[in-house]
Amino acid sequence: MADDKDVLRDVWFGRIPTCFTLYQDEITEREAEPFYLLLPRVSYLTLVTDKVKKHFLKVMKAEDVEEMWFDFEGTPLKWHYPIGLLFDLHASNTALPWSITVHFKNFPERDLLHCPSNSVIEAHFMSSIKEADALKHKSQVINDMQKKDHKQLWMGLQNDKFDQFWAMNRKLMEYPTEEGGFRYIPFRIYLTMSDRPFIQKLFRPISPDGYTHTLGDLLKEVYPVAISNDDESKRYQVVIHGIEPLLETPLQWLSEHLSHPDNFLHISVIPAPSD
Repeated sequence: MADDKDVLRDVWFGRIPTCFTLYQDEITEREAEPFYLLLPRVSYLTLVTDKVKKHFLKVMKAEDVEEMWFDFEGTPLKWHYPIGLLFDLHASNTALPWSITVHFKNFPERDLLHCPSNSVIEAHFMSSIKEADALKHKSQVINDMQKKDHKQLWMGLQNDKFDQFWAMNRKLMEYPTEEGGFRYIPFRIYLTMSDRPFIQKLFRPISPDGYTHTLGDLLKEVYPVAISNDDESKRYQVVIHGIEPLLETPLQWLSEHLSHPDNFLHISVIPAPSD
């Protein structure tokens, strides 16, 4: 893969300053102070919030505590979406720190998956990587890896170890030079204004006649509404890792450099802020 290691580092070490406050109806023995944390964009809420839980449990009785979950402005936050995606989708144009509400009661069964342990996060993460590799290499790379290699990917993410993760993940980003890219690009497009969780289709990085597909080509094919015509004001922002990449950016490059650790390119299409 192209050696743009600085981009990989910037993506990995992206952080979101966040303020966690306890939901007002939770029963506490004394007032719960807010808790501040820099959240890693590439991780998962339930993986990095042990400190948040410990902080609020200090003011609560054990019998008042059920499974912890989070919301932002009334929207339950899906722990199985990467943190950066949740922020881009729901809070892109709000002031920092990101204000998240913590709950220990009334788990929203219809909106969220339960997350009883880190092994559930690991299983979700590894199944995403396997799905991505099925698209990229017909699963050949992930199947050639040993169990300890799979573990290295997970431990790299869990312990926030960039080098440990990328020593293994770079194998998942390689492809034969003559092919010019992956078989298909693993991507998901998320829309705040839709009941569909996301859009996902088969899309090749290179056209049959050798043309390099761009982010704009993908959007034209999959969700053309996201692209404004020259004569109209911009209706949507297309956001990956908190930035709006140029629509001319090659999709293969984006897949190699701006994918989350789960090997998917998570693309948010959000309404453009009205000034």
